[in-house]
Amino acid sequence: MKKSILFVICLFTVLAHSQEIKPIPQVNVSGEGKIKVVPDQVTILATVETKGTNAKEVKKQNDQQMEAVLKLVKNMNLAPADYKTKRVSLNPQYDYEKKKHTYNATQTIEILLRDLSKYDELMEGLVDQGINRIDNVTFQSSKLAQYQSEARKQAMKDAKMKAEDYVSVLGQKVGAGFTITDNSQTYYPQPVYAMKSMSVESDSAAPRQTMAVGEIEIVANVSVSFKLE
Repeated sequence: MKKSILFVICLFTVLAHSQEIKPIPQVNVSGEGKIKVVPDQVTILATVETKGTNAKEVKKQNDQQMEAVLKLVKNMNLAPADYKTKRVSLNPQYDYEKKKHTYNATQTIEILLRDLSKYDELMEGLVDQGINRIDNVTFQSSKLAQYQSEARKQAMKDAKMKAEDYVSVLGQKVGAGFTITDNSQTYYPQPVYAMKSMSVESDSAAPRQTMAVGEIEIVANVSVSFKLE
């Protein structure tokens, strides 16, 4: 009986205490920071793909083409840390109509080019030495972390300015922030290199421009809750 009475007293105490807790006056806003920069480097994902009926010969041909590609990259004085093999495969394929096997060999290399003035020279050289598939071209900034930090700060300033706009009508002030949620994503422009332009004769008198780098837009998005004073 005493235990039951004690339990009821504790229950009423908790309920009474919970009724005394008042919601915190607050304003919830979002903010955006945006930095536009011209990229100063590019990552290229390129593949040598060979096919044939003899697995050994297909692999040998694929290796020879990739060897020529690596030689080109080394001759362009790229740092060893700026290029690496990403994927290697040799797969059998069966043609049910002709009832025979063929083989498909691929090797993919990832190259980080820090000097964009060498972009055309590298891309043409890759194709000349056996690259027959450009899987991806991503323009980047070597100062990405710095620009991301600037974008985040801009996003927080934007959020606070919005909060101040809202509460100024109510005659209140924005207090301390107590929750911050980062909703940021980074997007890179990925132009497609025109493979056909590489077939133009190398002794052409007119210089060619085969890419439009554009700008990287680094965007930070935040959601912030501020206390109201």
